[in-house]
Amino acid sequence: MAYDLEEQEQLASLKAWWNKFGNLVTWVLIAALGAYAAWGFWQNHQRGQSTQASQLYDELQKSAKEKDAAKVQRIAADIEAKFSRTAYAQMAALAAAKSAFDGNDLKTAKAQLQWVIENGSNDEYKAIARLRLAGVLLDEKAYDEALKQLASEFPPSFAASVADRKGDVLVAQNKLPEARTAYQTALEKMDSKDPGRQLVQLKLDAIGGAPAKAAA
Repeated sequence: MAYDLEEQEQLASLKAWWNKFGNLVTWVLIAALGAYAAWGFWQNHQRGQSTQASQLYDELQKSAKEKDAAKVQRIAADIEAKFSRTAYAQMAALAAAKSAFDGNDLKTAKAQLQWVIENGSNDEYKAIARLRLAGVLLDEKAYDEALKQLASEFPPSFAASVADRKGDVLVAQNKLPEARTAYQTALEKMDSKDPGRQLVQLKLDAIGGAPAKAAA
């Protein structure tokens, strides 16, 4: 009887606790289960999005190899519209920009690069887009706009490329002292085994700059 009485007291205590906190516990469990289900749905949705975007990107690359510029732009626009949150959208825009540039369609190339800059979530892709946009603006002789792009924030790994491109723009403006400084900075930021060093050194020498060692 003592055991039964104790058990009854425990049950009474549990019942009182449940009457007080039962609704709260139920709603917490429902919220937790709902969040878990939503997360699973989101993960599946993201995987599905990436798979579809990947298939379209493969088709874009095939079209680029076949030099079907119009199809490249159509596919890129489709990926950007439907799968903008995936890395494939940024990759597609960069590929579409190159296709347009190769076809001398600078307006479209700039638009695709600007899309990456404004909508991209990856700092490296955005940096590549800014560098390439500066190159297009250089070809259009829009020097101030090109320098404005190069004045933006870049990941440290792009320091040499930014300085090199800045040097190109300054040479086009006939600002040779500033261009020498930019090229020297590019050499200083480059790895000693970087194959691009030779080209930068040639550009520096062509405008009367001293070799990198002497300048240092």
